[in-house]
Amino acid sequence: MNTRSIRFRLTVWYAGLLAGSLALLGASVYVGLAHYLNRTLRESLLLQARQIGDTLVANINQSGEAYVIDEIKEHFAPEINGRFIRITREGGEVIYVSGLPRDRSFDPSGLGPVAWPIDRDFAREQKMSGDGELLIQTISYTARDGSRFLIETGAPDTQIDSVLHGLLVTLALGLPVVVGLAIGGGYLLTRRALAPVGEITRSAELITSRNLGERLPEAKTGDEIEALSIALNRMIARIEQSFRHVNRFTADASHELRTPLTVLRGELEAVAQQKDLPIDLSDTIGSALEETERLSKIVESLLAISRLDAGEALMARERFDLAELVSATADQMRLLAEDKRIDLTCSTSGPVEVEGDPGRVKQVVVNLLDNAIKYTSEGGNVEVGVRVDGHNAVLQVSDSGPGIPAESMSHVFERFYRVDKARSRKVGGAGLGLSIVKSICAAHHGRVGIESTEGQGARFTVELPLANGMARTSE
Repeated sequence: MNTRSIRFRLTVWYAGLLAGSLALLGASVYVGLAHYLNRTLRESLLLQARQIGDTLVANINQSGEAYVIDEIKEHFAPEINGRFIRITREGGEVIYVSGLPRDRSFDPSGLGPVAWPIDRDFAREQKMSGDGELLIQTISYTARDGSRFLIETGAPDTQIDSVLHGLLVTLALGLPVVVGLAIGGGYLLTRRALAPVGEITRSAELITSRNLGERLPEAKTGDEIEALSIALNRMIARIEQSFRHVNRFTADASHELRTPLTVLRGELEAVAQQKDLPIDLSDTIGSALEETERLSKIVESLLAISRLDAGEALMARERFDLAELVSATADQMRLLAEDKRIDLTCSTSGPVEVEGDPGRVKQVVVNLLDNAIKYTSEGGNVEVGVRVDGHNAVLQVSDSGPGIPAESMSHVFERFYRVDKARSRKVGGAGLGLSIVKSICAAHHGRVGIESTEGQGARFTVELPLANGMARTSE
């Protein structure tokens, strides 16, 4: 998983915010419930103490202490219910104190008396023998005859702790499950929401200079993604228009230059054929003819590139043997290699059939071989080979020349780019041969690449789709 993707970051942020919100909610519920249960218990103890005072202690001097004790045991049963009750007369005389509760959670005999006098009701917490605490509510009560009493009622907080512990367990078990489900749901939602972005990306990867008429899918979502796709399509339309304008200008300019160059070359040739020309003038005319010829080749190359890029070049579509074409072309160029004492070798592995324009593909082979021979020193070697790799026919041209610097690798297929301008001009290069190769490969749905180490030669690799019905893996 790509941790830097928008989908991953949105999911993490969503999960983090949700987990934080749920944790804050759980803490708030825990604190609120604890406060509510403690307040409810205190109110219950206070109500019980006042009830004992109003119904029993108020007439204690008339009904008798024994009656009060019996009524407390019968109606409140503190030992059975795990409650603490104590009634103390002013002066410290204990009239009644509850016994040891059934669950033995606390010992009433260990709870010290409250010091007199008290002027208000209050509650206190008393540490029990176990881990819990005993909450005791104390009130001062005045009987009808004016005598004063302290009434104490208490209850352990074990039930509150049990409820809070259950809440903690529920939160501890439920929170990860909820967050996990939220993460899964959030991931699916973000994946669905960003699916149009993936489609736009895949479509954008397929758009090149040869199919600028294609458009990106427009997500009908009514949100920012739809606006983005519309804006990108408008940008592609503007690029297409600009690209066509440039190609049209280049093609028109090249076409218009062909006629005056042809006329100029004819006139120079006519002058050169005159007799009794001074030597200096003859040399000048010869140099002008060479430059005119070079300029004509540049114009023809520009015109070819423009037509190929615009898809306007007329190309035949037929099935032919690439290995045979390369072998024949290498034989034709062997004389050029022998003039520089360069060893040109060709290796093929049987018929390799492709579909396309044999003339254009031959131009690729010629340009690559011519380029390799030009930049390989005398006594070097050039190797050309054809093989099959999967569903592609692979043409490789290797040389033992000076190689290409690393900083120039990404520019070699650009128009008019030359690694060594002085040497390129010396050998007659204009920097258009590799651009033509790239355009022809693109027109045949193929590609061209380069591998080179400076000082150790270069290797150009052309991959073209095999003809239907022919595919195997090279050995």
